[in-house]
Amino acid sequence: MLQVDRLVKQYKKFRAVDELSFTISPGEIVGLLGPNGAGKTTALRCVAGILRPTDGRILINGHDVVTDQARAKAALAFVPEVPSLYELLTVDEHLKFVAMCFNTLDVYERNGNELLDRYDLIEKKDQLVATLSKGMRQKLSVACALIHDANVMLFDEPLIGIDPAGAKELKDEIVRARNAGAAILISTHLLDTAEKLCDRVIIVARGKKLVEGTVDEIRTLTHGEGQSLEDIFLTLTEEK
Repeated sequence: MLQVDRLVKQYKKFRAVDELSFTISPGEIVGLLGPNGAGKTTALRCVAGILRPTDGRILINGHDVVTDQARAKAALAFVPEVPSLYELLTVDEHLKFVAMCFNTLDVYERNGNELLDRYDLIEKKDQLVATLSKGMRQKLSVACALIHDANVMLFDEPLIGIDPAGAKELKDEIVRARNAGAAILISTHLLDTAEKLCDRVIIVARGKKLVEGTVDEIRTLTHGEGQSLEDIFLTLTEEK
């Protein structure tokens, strides 16, 4: 469902992503882990079509993100770490606008109020986005990502700025999407969350993939039996 093949993103002499490859199948949550500056956000932005790769290929449901962008993005949802929202729309207008962009007004009519209620936005539906707190903006960004029935979902630090109740609801929503057959990629610094939530993890540093697999597989690969994901992560990334 999501295939990344030898992805490279180069900025003059700096290589932010260095031949990164992975595949995410339907019904799978994969965590992208790495220290600051490892290239996680750059990789997600390339997958989302926001940045153009220097080299490599990205396929979403078989459609190339560069050469067949419209069809590739039709089934894609991206929740960035810092939401970029239209501040002069109301919360409800913003959700409806995103649904219109994906030609899914029927989903908005059917599920819009339910999504707003789920993320504690129903009482703010007629307020301008500009009046929302950081946490509420993040919740609106998540609601917008879910309004067009995407089956490939990207989350960049999705739990930052969300209260514990909202974080639990978002994690439950991610699991529901996985169980419905979505392919989900999550970039996060929360290693405990990644260990509990993700089916597989990919650890990167300096743009390169260091290791990939289930937590148990990574313990075997790194001879880290009995260690937590945090211990393994720190050992691998400190060496880099």
